[in-house]
Amino acid sequence: MRINSVSFRQSIAALSVLLFLLGGNQSRADHIKTLQTEAIKNKFSKVAHWGNDPSNYTMWGSHSNRLIPVFTFGTLGAGKGVDLNDYSGTNSPYRSTQKIQNLYGQVPSNTLNPKANYFDQSNIGSIQKAALEAGKKHLFLVVFDGMDWQTIRAAAIAKSGQVAYKSGKGTGLHFQDYSAAGTAQFGYFVTSPRRASVSSDVDKQLVLKLNGLSGGYNSQKAGSFPWSTESDLWYLIGKKNGSKSGEHAYADSAGTASAMTTGIKTYNGSINVDISGNQLTTVAHLAQEKGFSVGAVSSVPISHATPAASYAHNVSRNDYQDLTRDLIGLPSSSHPNKPLSGLDVVLGGGLGIEAKTSSRQGKNFVPGELYFSHADIEKVSVKQGGNYQTALRTPRKNGNELLQKAAKLAAKNNNRLLGIFGVGKYKGHLPYQTADGDYRPAPGRSGSAEQYSTADIAENPTLAQMTSAALTVLSQNKKGFWLMVEAGDVDWANHDNNLDNSIGAVLSGELAVKTISKWVEMNSSWEESLLIVTADHGHYLVLDNPAGLLPPTK
Repeated sequence: MRINSVSFRQSIAALSVLLFLLGGNQSRADHIKTLQTEAIKNKFSKVAHWGNDPSNYTMWGSHSNRLIPVFTFGTLGAGKGVDLNDYSGTNSPYRSTQKIQNLYGQVPSNTLNPKANYFDQSNIGSIQKAALEAGKKHLFLVVFDGMDWQTIRAAAIAKSGQVAYKSGKGTGLHFQDYSAAGTAQFGYFVTSPRRASVSSDVDKQLVLKLNGLSGGYNSQKAGSFPWSTESDLWYLIGKKNGSKSGEHAYADSAGTASAMTTGIKTYNGSINVDISGNQLTTVAHLAQEKGFSVGAVSSVPISHATPAASYAHNVSRNDYQDLTRDLIGLPSSSHPNKPLSGLDVVLGGGLGIEAKTSSRQGKNFVPGELYFSHADIEKVSVKQGGNYQTALRTPRKNGNELLQKAAKLAAKNNNRLLGIFGVGKYKGHLPYQTADGDYRPAPGRSGSAEQYSTADIAENPTLAQMTSAALTVLSQNKKGFWLMVEAGDVDWANHDNNLDNSIGAVLSGELAVKTISKWVEMNSSWEESLLIVTADHGHYLVLDNPAGLLPPTK
């Protein structure tokens, strides 16, 4: 115990010195933070804005209907249904009336496009299923929540120090430049849901009524490429002429993540159920049936939409505690009598958000933590006879050391791994590393900035460290494994119109991708591994002057 305490104090001291040194040279060294701070103060920036009004930096704080890039590794020439060419170009589902009908249950207006090169988000699920059938042993789905082509470009410029491209795959980030022994591919897909939303009953797990717009994609308005300049700026956010309901719905994280894990389009807010409320089989379920281990890692709460969609079932993304119960194999509102087997690894944020009530979580909500019940965590812990080695953020304990120790014990004893961390006062996500990595965010659309203590940073692992811990456990299964990793804080930063945090979140997610590619190189090959790096949906960042992201020359 004494050694751990000394180690923690040393970590705190080192972080304090680093943050002081970085902060002392702030105005000169941290150009992106300065840019973001001034943009919020002036409500305007010549460099960038969110939405369709260049004069208003924070015009739009939600998602959009943009095409989303996908980077794949281990796919080129890997067999039918695995290669991206089976879904793009002349094979695009958007060139076929019947395939569009299968996607949306109808043929939405202006969605058929005989020249489409893009495919559909649900094809990400199809690729993974085909990879399982083809004999791939290690499957990775990395989701940068809310990261569209423009967000990637901003991060690439900030990291590389140059404006190196105006279109296409781009360069500057690891997942843009990595070749995976010549097996890498690039494409882009439509994210629009089958339906905008539904009314539901979480206690009875019923879909009661379909609401809002239906999905679809009009390339004449939104563009044929992720880097296109849109002809109808209101279309991207489901509006017409500024206020009236538009042509097609834009996506949320639940329906889009569900599409990528099941291969089926559904409604916004769904966690792996279709528009009638029927439960869908995920890639993780299929992998588990083949004897694979399965896991999910996220920088945001463990039962938020994307990590929940790795495995759980629910008519509502907001039924957090029940979603956590599905993830760890306990009875839930969706599986009251025969619970799911549970994931082998569950790592993420969500600790420290207290709630006495939660009207959206149904009658079985347990007052206390919003995203999980401590009683449930204790029930599955090895200390109580369960099968999960647990690691929760603990005062005066280094988060990475705590997690890696738990991962090694889980691997040694053939246990599962459950870890919950986060900064409670900021809704439970991991600290933003920011564009220059100093963990000192600029203010966002609310006008305030998150401020972390040295303990907040020391007591939380990074997303890359969580990914490493997950691999320690999952790789013990020689039959194979499936792993989802979510850089969820990209989405939260873009909601906040915060370029500093958004770029930092992309860069921290990039380190998780590097962790995976390095593991494959050292322990496997791209013949038996598959890695998909993509996003669930986009936001509405517009780079008016990309060169303005670079520090001014002396």
